[in-house]
Amino acid sequence: MGKPTRWATDTGPEHSRWYIDRFRRMAEEGVDLAGEARLLDAMLTPGSRVLDAGCGPGRVGAELHARGHQVVGVDADAELIEAARADHPGPVWLVGDLADLDLAASGEPDPFDAVVVAGNVMTFVAPGTERDVLSRLFAHLRPDGFAVIGFGTERGYPLPDFDADLAAAGFRLEHRFATWDLRPWLPGTDFAVSVLRRPAGAVGEGPAPH
Repeated sequence: MGKPTRWATDTGPEHSRWYIDRFRRMAEEGVDLAGEARLLDAMLTPGSRVLDAGCGPGRVGAELHARGHQVVGVDADAELIEAARADHPGPVWLVGDLADLDLAASGEPDPFDAVVVAGNVMTFVAPGTERDVLSRLFAHLRPDGFAVIGFGTERGYPLPDFDADLAAAGFRLEHRFATWDLRPWLPGTDFAVSVLRRPAGAVGEGPAPH
């Protein structure tokens, strides 16, 4: 692992346990937790290979798995991964830092059809690693694969910086929405869901981190 993530440095020692318990309670209460997965599922062909980057306790990846996709989930927090494995058997859940992601070294060499990055993950990565994270996600996608990334735009990662970083990583921005249910994005909106494409002719740096 590289620099500690903001998840580790900016939250208390009990935050991960609180987060796990919160989503378990919401699931028990019947709260709809599948919005991000529904969007991805609508964009995918059956049985697609999906990377749930910053998967937390696994709610998005688990729903995609239930819909028939092959899912690998990665998170830097071992406690969250432990909860994902306990609550949602089926997907592959791995501990890893997105900034130097190398899934081939973890036995997952095949490229992905899509990447989903939900739950404000981009605002919790280590400061200064955002471009590295996007580059590593790009490298794990197949040509013409796509990523869908959602985060609050007032959480310390301004949208212009994100746009510069995604372009530097090689992504092409195709769509932007204000919510995961595709409400229109307007300047000043405090949340952005961006659909990014790895162009079919783009040359990636392969599975190993730079």
